[in-house]
Amino acid sequence: MTFREPQIYARQMQKGAAMVVALLVVALVAVLAVSLAEDFLLTLRRSGNAIVGEQNYAYLRGGELLAIEALRQDAKADSKNESRRDDYSEQWAQKMPPYELDSGWLSGELVDLQSRFNINSLAGRAISPNRFTAYQEQFIRLLQTFEKPALNEEDAIVITESLMDWLDSDSIPGDFGAEDGFYFDTVYAYRAANRPMASVTELRAVANVTPELYAVLAPHIGIWGVDFKINLHTATDNVLRSINAVGQYLPLNEAELQAMLAMREQAGFESLEGFWQLPVFSGKTIAAELRESFVETSDWFLFSAEVEVDERVARLYSVLYRQDDAVMIEGRSFKVPW
Repeated sequence: MTFREPQIYARQMQKGAAMVVALLVVALVAVLAVSLAEDFLLTLRRSGNAIVGEQNYAYLRGGELLAIEALRQDAKADSKNESRRDDYSEQWAQKMPPYELDSGWLSGELVDLQSRFNINSLAGRAISPNRFTAYQEQFIRLLQTFEKPALNEEDAIVITESLMDWLDSDSIPGDFGAEDGFYFDTVYAYRAANRPMASVTELRAVANVTPELYAVLAPHIGIWGVDFKINLHTATDNVLRSINAVGQYLPLNEAELQAMLAMREQAGFESLEGFWQLPVFSGKTIAAELRESFVETSDWFLFSAEVEVDERVARLYSVLYRQDDAVMIEGRSFKVPW
C-alpha cells in the first residue's frame, strides 16, 4: 500500500486540477455569454433606436409635405378667386388635433412668419433730424408691450441701439449701443456680428437682452426674407400695438388694441386701406415707410411638428417660402425653432 499511495495521490491531484480547469472554463464561458448578451442587447437597442428614428423622420417629413400641399392649395384657391389674401380663417391656419399612429401620435402646425417683426430691419441710421427710422421706433414700442419684463422707454431705446450696433457693418458704438469693446469685457469674450442675423437665437448674444426678454420677444420677431413685410391680418397682438405715430415711442394701449382686434377677428381686417382708416389712427401721422411695411398676404411660414413613436419624441421645424403655387424649403432644424 505504501508504494501505491503516491499513485493515488497523483490521480487525486489530476482530478483536482481537472476540476479547477473545468471551473475556469465554465467561468470563462459565463463571462463570454454575459458579454455577448450585453453586446446583443446594445446592438438590439441601437437597431431599435435607428428604426424608430427613421420612422420618426418619415412621419415628420410626411407632415411637412402635407403643410406644403396645404399652402399650395391655398395659393391655387386665391388664384381662382382672383384675390390674394391670407388670414386665420383659411385652412392652412387651422390647428389640427394630434394624428394617431400605430404606436404613437403626430402633431403639427403652420405659423405665419410674416405675422412678426423683421429684426434685420433695425440696421441703418435715420436721416437727420430724426433719431430713429420708422422700423426702429416700432421696435422700441414693441419692447414695451410686455408685462414681464416691463421695460420703460429708456430701457427699450438702449436695447434697440444695442441691436442696431449688432447689425451694422462698423465697430463704432451708438450713444447707448454696444460694439466689440462691450463684448470683450464679458466672461466669454466675443465680437459683435456686424451683419444681419441668420437666426433669432442670435438675439441672446446681444447686450442688454436678458433670457426673460428673449423668451417673450422671440414669438414676435423673424429674420426671413429680403423684402420682409408684415401681414396685418395675422400680425401678433404685440406687433399691432407697436404701430403708432412718427416720433411716438410708446405703444398703443390695451383698449386701442382690443378695438382693433374686435374688427379683425378670424377673417382679418376689411382691407389694407380700411386698416389705416381705423379710429385708433385718427389724427396720427403714420410714417410712409411703416405703412408700406404692411401687406395682406404671406409668403414665409414656419412648420412645427412633433412625433412620438414607442415613447421616443422627435421634432421638426421647417421654414417654407411660397412663390405663387410653388413652395420651397428654405431651412430645416430638428432642435431649435427658427
